[in-house]
Amino acid sequence: MFARILRPPRSGSFFLLGPRGTGKSSWVRTALPDASYVDIVDSEIYTQLLASPRRLEQFLPPARRGHWVIVDEVQKVPALLDEAHRLIESERLRFALTGSSARKLRGAGVNLLAGRAISLSMFPLTARELGSHFDLRHAVRFGTMPGSFDDVDPAKFLKAYVQTYLREEVLQEGLTRSLPAFSRFMEAAAFSQAAVLNVSAVAQECAVPRKTVENYLEVLEDLLIAIRLPPFTRRAKRKAVAHPKFFYFDVGVFRALRPKGPLDSAEELDGAALETLVFQEIRALNSYLDLDYRLHYWRTDTQLEVDFVLYGEKGLRAFEVKRSHILRPQDLTGLEAFRDEYPMAKCFLLYGGNRTLRQKNITIVPLVEFFGDPVRFLA
Repeated sequence: MFARILRPPRSGSFFLLGPRGTGKSSWVRTALPDASYVDIVDSEIYTQLLASPRRLEQFLPPARRGHWVIVDEVQKVPALLDEAHRLIESERLRFALTGSSARKLRGAGVNLLAGRAISLSMFPLTARELGSHFDLRHAVRFGTMPGSFDDVDPAKFLKAYVQTYLREEVLQEGLTRSLPAFSRFMEAAAFSQAAVLNVSAVAQECAVPRKTVENYLEVLEDLLIAIRLPPFTRRAKRKAVAHPKFFYFDVGVFRALRPKGPLDSAEELDGAALETLVFQEIRALNSYLDLDYRLHYWRTDTQLEVDFVLYGEKGLRAFEVKRSHILRPQDLTGLEAFRDEYPMAKCFLLYGGNRTLRQKNITIVPLVEFFGDPVRFLA
């Protein structure tokens, strides 16, 4: 059990959203050890509450004013949100509601979310949380899901994880009519990891209409297992691309989904995996520490690119990620162009070498140094 950075709110109820397997249940039970716990994944409890959400009171102690109640995977019985709303008002109960699907919660939980429950997010483990257990090579290969550290065979764990999502989340929730087509789509999307997403190309490869691929992308986002990173276009002079980049939320999940042929190079896979790992770290810390950055990437129509652009009250930061331990002049080209457009930006190049340098107002940082103290480059 690794100590997580996330902390529960001091007062009031909250949603905790995140993909399955990121440690939501473990965290909330550790953070709220005296809370009543209702596990909807338990089939017997699920059946009881589905038939009558009012039975939720049966799981609570008699003297309960101000008591914490954990409801795990609440999206499986959305009607429980109305019951939680009633108990918050009448009994002043405080609810910790975990969920791994935003689709059902968006409509059913709108009243509860509006002022009565804040929304928190859970991500895979960060390098900061792993501390001395963080191993860059292991993380680039297997990601940072808690299960990839607990399991003696992380590759087997990740394969089972992907299959579980397909079976339990997609099939049982009826999110798609054709599981084989959706499976092909998930594999095809993995080829776009850390790259600009070409929806038409993915649709052609999967032999489904473009609209179907758009719907599939929404399913992945609703299940919190994929992210579309928008381009940064704020008052840019150069013409920038308008399509988002695509990421599965965890390196290990990406590699478990990505088919590998005999001609695929390790450099191609590791490059996307390393960029994903940096994105995981930035995205998680931005949420946990309330840094309040808006996350983007930047690319012009002449293919000048910066992997990540962070914009917020703390200023403007740009990060480029290179796996090579040897720097070439062209590695700085994207950041140099970005600084020409936005001279106030703090620019960082993260690379596989071991020397910290500064060239042309760009700070060049070894990846091991970044992961050793990422907050220093974000706060």
